[in-house]
Amino acid sequence: MEKKIVIIGGGPAGYAAAIRAAQLGAQVILAEERDIGGTCLNIGCIPTKALLHTSGFFHKLKSKSVAGIIANDVSVDWHEAQTHKMRTVRQLTNGVEMLLSHNGVTVIKERAIPMADGRVKIGSEEVTATAVILATGSQSAKLNFPGSDLPEVVDSAAALSFDELPESIVIVGGGVIGVEFATLFYQLEVKVTILEMLPKILPSIDTDAATRLREVMENEGVDVRTGATLKSVLKGPSGLTVNFSENGAAQNVTADRVLIAAGRKPNTEGLGLEETGVRLNRGAVEVDEYFRTSVPGIYAVGDCNGQNMLAHAAMAQGIAAAGHIMGETPNYDPKVVPACVYSCPEIASVGITEESAREGGSDYSVGLFSLSGNGKALIEGESGFVKIIADNKLGEIMGVHIVAPRATEIIAEAALCMRMEGTAEDIVRTVHAHPTVSEAFNEAALSVFGKPIHSI
Repeated sequence: MEKKIVIIGGGPAGYAAAIRAAQLGAQVILAEERDIGGTCLNIGCIPTKALLHTSGFFHKLKSKSVAGIIANDVSVDWHEAQTHKMRTVRQLTNGVEMLLSHNGVTVIKERAIPMADGRVKIGSEEVTATAVILATGSQSAKLNFPGSDLPEVVDSAAALSFDELPESIVIVGGGVIGVEFATLFYQLEVKVTILEMLPKILPSIDTDAATRLREVMENEGVDVRTGATLKSVLKGPSGLTVNFSENGAAQNVTADRVLIAAGRKPNTEGLGLEETGVRLNRGAVEVDEYFRTSVPGIYAVGDCNGQNMLAHAAMAQGIAAAGHIMGETPNYDPKVVPACVYSCPEIASVGITEESAREGGSDYSVGLFSLSGNGKALIEGESGFVKIIADNKLGEIMGVHIVAPRATEIIAEAALCMRMEGTAEDIVRTVHAHPTVSEAFNEAALSVFGKPIHSI
């Protein structure tokens, strides 16, 4: 009997689940009340990286870090950068809509609410399904403070569409979103201040990597304040005054705009999930290893389950859930999901940090290789490192942390190695092309044994 699956949400988790379910022979309805592609394609990952592409190229030319090139009177056409961003977004969202159509997925542009017994209300209609997949994503976390309602205090979506570049901006939050926006704006010569409540920026990232990036940003003029808690934002004739406490001391800074980048929260409000019996934990849908909720026949994937708020994790979860509904055994491994920061230089990691290995009492070794010994990085005028954490008993890779140009591309090799239960020895025996930045991965593996070729 043909299975009928209703998917609520058309972001990466939802559209990936829809396509895979259709490929496996299901009748699929995808309900999305806003734009296909969700936050990632429309107001998140893709537009941010499109603007970072512009800012990074401008910054290199402006700082004369491209060897042998003298570029006078280099400037940014912000409106053209916005056009490029939107052109990219449109091409990708149109492409996803085409893929859904090609695979026979029925897309309904209406709000959908799950009900009991496999029923789903889509707009004014009601359908019954074999299974329902919640893929409702997340939304920017909001902070309540005096001045939070000022028009100059914005979230990340609004910051991507400024009519004009501000001269200065305060970014509240030093996590991935805050750091990427800090990179975008300082590269475009905007004065940037970061306020991070915790003792370091990028709290979930390996300390060595986070420390290196902070040093780079501060050298570029970014004012990074840690242990800083926002108190209020006041509007005056000369702009905004941002009041905060820094390690208990009252401080303030002035700026044209304030960006709240305090993370994201699961988008589960107003769906009546409690009435259906779906269990929530602080707004996130509770799921098992197959992404089944507490209600038989209802699954939850992507940001709404709060496990890993990354688009690629969401897609993998959506594919796994669709496969499970259709009788497959999912192979999603939450321990091997890369995390990427599109800063300058980029940061990418997979697996555990050295701090976690130490705190967990693991018997491990660290291989660390600086890009000062990597030819391709020197050619490009870049710096950074590759760090590998390997288990001493079996040699298996436990974690990899990269600060380097194209780190977000190289990390896939580390993830594949870990997925295959690979060892540092496996990496050493794999010939890496020269000259490439990825050679540093090989050298870091050699460093696990204390025998790198291109460093002392």
